[in-house]
Amino acid sequence: MYYDTRMPDIVLTTLNARYWHSSFGLRYLLANMGDLKSRTAMLEFGISERPVDMIDTILAHNPKIVGVGVYIWNVEPATKLVADLKRVRPDVTIVLGGPEVSYETEGQGIVEDADFVVTGEADIAFPQLCRRLLNANAVNEPAAVATETAALLSMQEPAASSQKIIGGGVPALNDVQLPYHLYTDEDIAHRVIYVEVSRGCPFTCEFCLSALDIPVRLFDLDSFLAAMQDLLDRGARQFKFVDRTFNLNMRVSTTILQFFLDRCQPDLFLHFEMIPDRLPDSLKKLIAQFPPGALQFEIGVQTFNDEVGKLISRRQDNEELASNFAFLREQTGVHIHADLIVGLPGESLESFAAGFNRLVELAPQEIQVGILKRLKGTPITRHDQTWQMVYSQHAPYEILSNRLIDFETMHRLRRFSRYWDLTANSGNFVETTPLMWSQRKPFDEFLKFADWLFATESRTHGIPLDKLTRRLFEFLTVHQRLSKEVVGPTLLRDYSGTGRRNVPDFLREFTSEVTVAAASTSLPPRQARHQS
Repeated sequence: MYYDTRMPDIVLTTLNARYWHSSFGLRYLLANMGDLKSRTAMLEFGISERPVDMIDTILAHNPKIVGVGVYIWNVEPATKLVADLKRVRPDVTIVLGGPEVSYETEGQGIVEDADFVVTGEADIAFPQLCRRLLNANAVNEPAAVATETAALLSMQEPAASSQKIIGGGVPALNDVQLPYHLYTDEDIAHRVIYVEVSRGCPFTCEFCLSALDIPVRLFDLDSFLAAMQDLLDRGARQFKFVDRTFNLNMRVSTTILQFFLDRCQPDLFLHFEMIPDRLPDSLKKLIAQFPPGALQFEIGVQTFNDEVGKLISRRQDNEELASNFAFLREQTGVHIHADLIVGLPGESLESFAAGFNRLVELAPQEIQVGILKRLKGTPITRHDQTWQMVYSQHAPYEILSNRLIDFETMHRLRRFSRYWDLTANSGNFVETTPLMWSQRKPFDEFLKFADWLFATESRTHGIPLDKLTRRLFEFLTVHQRLSKEVVGPTLLRDYSGTGRRNVPDFLREFTSEVTVAAASTSLPPRQARHQS
């Protein structure tokens, strides 16, 4: 996808993880190019595309400057893209940005191949750099450009730490132009619409890059709501807020919720990241008025172990958290996506299992079992020696082992995470999955299933739904010795609820016992399956 049909001087590009993802960062840059906007094109690719094909598309525009957004999910193919682009057209100036190149830049191959890196928030700094690069044809004199840029930036914010690395600083959000008009009709119809009313996070969780982004800053609320109204008028119905702490400022949170509640449509879907232990009555009152499935809360629980929380500088009132979960599950139709992290310093297998069991009792629709990642720039590295933290050197830099969990066990938990996502989180087995732990502990029983399924299939990806359904039936009836008369109809209801009309042969004897309710079609499929 690109904007501007004329031959541009500047191409903004990145590699998205999926087609239905859209690059929020590129749209911000394009919106803030000012007088250079007419000289700028935006190209979005996917991480599965070949670098040579991407280079061909980029060079078809004959740009002088190429800006590349680099993230943990695309750094490896982006590195190949930049290296080959520089070999083919060394005269093109390549500028990198994004969280993956904002910290620990020394030694990164992609940084070595690029001409400049704008670290942090580049909304203002990148257009400034482009103006200097394009001034008086200086783009053809890299050494002179570097000297001039470093000299100019050294006299003002954002400051340059070197001739190549340029700090984006922390721009005042009143100076940042909103990008929402750059979502096309195709984006609105087929892709995720990302929005934000704030940047930053007040917390200091050591595994998270947001811990480095203090203080919290707010966009002008009236301007933001006007942009949301425009998106609604154009047909947008699904909004993903990327604010790290949506329920931090109650005035802002309640105003936004009331705005969407007043305009609520049957297919409205809003995703928010929420603090788990902060849900005052004013917010509860509004949340309870939304129809089932209209709201999704991503709630970072991460750990129930208070000592682990202290180690990673995370404060959390677990009793208040439990109370809020009870309210959301019993009195609202909110879809809860809760996060737990495997591999935190001080968290043993037993400690994680206890936390997982506790979270299952709170009954969120989804539990994301995440594997700890060593993100560049995060202070989690201070525990490396004491807790013997060993991470992969390759993206996404997941932990391999630590003092309390050896590699073999960590890898079992990685498979546990994948299979949990395929079964419980997918919404394909809403009724069936809980059968595993009737009168038992959920973690222990699902780990048995994960071990057995891997021993049987020897893979964690590429398992078709009908094969997974058969394996669940086999595990529950043969290995857990549950009655076929209980498992069969339950599994058939789940299988039919996915929209499939065929009935697997091993479930046909139960067809007379099953009536399948029509699933909602106004919500995203995964959330709709949890609501049905």
